[in-house]
Amino acid sequence: MAVLSDHITITELSARSGVAASALRYYEDLGLIAAERTSGNQRRYRRSVLRRVAVIRAARTMGVPLSAIASALRTLPGSRDPTPADWERLSQRWHRELDARIAVLEKLRDQLSSCIGCGCLSLERCKIFNPDDKVSVEGDGPRLLMPDEPRVATKRGSRGRA
Repeated sequence: MAVLSDHITITELSARSGVAASALRYYEDLGLIAAERTSGNQRRYRRSVLRRVAVIRAARTMGVPLSAIASALRTLPGSRDPTPADWERLSQRWHRELDARIAVLEKLRDQLSSCIGCGCLSLERCKIFNPDDKVSVEGDGPRLLMPDEPRVATKRGSRGRA
């Protein structure tokens, strides 16, 4: 593979990162990555954007919302390429959040087989995890698996997602 210059095209960034050019443009629209423009209005990315895209891909694979990724990436310096120390600070910021996500995923893994094995697939009728449908006051969906998700009151008296 050829050595990349300090500034690369969107095609080169796409090929090297494995992310479609359309997704890269979307990331740019969201402020996750930035490009400079040539006199012909073509995008040129600093080569260090490859690391940002790698972080975005890894975070998305772990289920981190783009809004949380954007918030974390805003902590990185904009005037220079991030140093290893900058990336370490970002990593530490996500550590607790990822631990919480892992705990939820483990709970899902451990309880999902019981729910599927039951056959009802309904927390409304489930006598194992939700007798008498007490969890319904917390809103729609798998509330026992998403305890920290914010909810708001809905018209029918139960609560839905915020």
